[in-house]
Amino acid sequence: MDEDAIADLFAAFGPVAVRRMFGGAGLYADGLMFALWAGDTFYLKADAALAEDLKGRGSVPFSYLAKGVTRTMGGFWSVPEEALDDAEDLAALARRALFVAHAANEAKAKPVGGASPKKAKPAAGAAGKKPAAKKKSAPAQG
Repeated sequence: MDEDAIADLFAAFGPVAVRRMFGGAGLYADGLMFALWAGDTFYLKADAALAEDLKGRGSVPFSYLAKGVTRTMGGFWSVPEEALDDAEDLAALARRALFVAHAANEAKAKPVGGASPKKAKPAAGAAGKKPAAKKKSAPAQG
């Protein structure tokens, strides 16, 4: 499928940038990949809730063959067949996938625990650190 056909399919969702990769394409909105196209199938980025909804509609997780082994990526699920024929349904699913992409991006940007990690400074005299040398005072002249 070419970029114009993909843009037409997602027109109700909004503008989509298409970047070719791995024999397929990544679909981007707001600078984030929210879907991919591989092997004539569209897949949406999904969290557990969206994956469960898509599974209930007959979707399957993205999988590929590598070195004779099928590998599955549960983070992307196929677009239900009926959504490909219903622009509003596809747009609603794409919005949910974009929300998931935003949430994943925000989670990746925040360090665990919410605060930025700082290296702890060892206390003076702590193991492995030499105490500061004492200055010698000049002899009194008199």
